[in-house]
Amino acid sequence: MDAAAKLQQKIRDTIPLSAAMQFQIDALSPDAITVSAPLPPNVNIHGTGFAGSIYSLAVLTGWALCTHMLEQIGIDADLVVAKAEIRYRAPVTGDLRCNTSAGVKNREAFLQDIRRRGKGFLALTIEVGDKPNAVLQASFCAISRAY
Repeated sequence: MDAAAKLQQKIRDTIPLSAAMQFQIDALSPDAITVSAPLPPNVNIHGTGFAGSIYSLAVLTGWALCTHMLEQIGIDADLVVAKAEIRYRAPVTGDLRCNTSAGVKNREAFLQDIRRRGKGFLALTIEVGDKPNAVLQASFCAISRAY
């Protein structure tokens, strides 16, 4: 099982909502991720993406990337969303798709802060859809369990 499949299974096992949404990791690299979820379990009364599902999938996208970064270097940490704000720009009419990239410099700074101080923050912009249809600005906080 590759890293993406292991991470996807971990998320589905520990965050029940992700399984109900049919969360799937489509692409994963050291500092970027793309995830998706089919529209039918995430639909609203208008036949478009439910805002709560869009928000949840965007948060899961950022959380998954941060978790992957921590696991790559063997840091056991509690990871939470410290702040998040979403802007809905257009309805999502097909499957939900999110992507984000931390960039090498931001990834290294995040991991270095955790190694040195036991705590690190990473700000991410998560885009939903191709337009993008929604954009989540979120800050994730990791606190090492070793401190």
